[in-house]
Amino acid sequence: MAGAGKVFATLRNHWKKTTFGVCLLSWGGNWLYGKHCDNLLRRAACLEAQVFGNELIPSNMPLKKATVFLNPAACKGKARNLFEKNAAPILHLSGLDVNIVTTDYEGQAKKLMELMENTDLIIIAGGDGTVQEVITGLLRRADEAAFSKIPIGFIPLGKTCTLSHTLYPESVNQVQHITNATLAILKGETGPSMCCRSREK
Repeated sequence: MAGAGKVFATLRNHWKKTTFGVCLLSWGGNWLYGKHCDNLLRRAACLEAQVFGNELIPSNMPLKKATVFLNPAACKGKARNLFEKNAAPILHLSGLDVNIVTTDYEGQAKKLMELMENTDLIIIAGGDGTVQEVITGLLRRADEAAFSKIPIGFIPLGKTCTLSHTLYPESVNQVQHITNATLAILKGETGPSMCCRSREK
């Protein structure tokens, strides 16, 4: 009991350090719990994507080609890491033939879209600005009428993505936003509707 009394006395005499230590431990615990929850989300999404990858396709049918326009500058330069940790594994496990096109400067996605060859699926990985660039490039193509029929998916990587919160309001954090959006693409929840809305503006 005497030892316990000394401990309490020490804590009381150094209450500022004690308070700081308790806050630090609490923050660390919450941070670790958040990381654990994020890993569970990633694992669940990968398992779901694996189901698509395990589907049998005829031997004479080529893999479905997906072209990803990735803006690494989104989210203050964190977009590439966010994509590689949360979206890329899901896409690769799904059995898609994924071609990642990384932009190096503002406006490049628009130019690349104008020159892009045929693909089965277009995936925009970035923020609202990246979406605008890709759609603008699509509308400037000579074969825009035919090309706009290609399904378009959006993986939100921007710091504040208005479109992602509109499409996935149930997502509560960034990892869930990204995994939900990527799985939605695999489930066919894509379409040329974004092109139509852009054309109307």
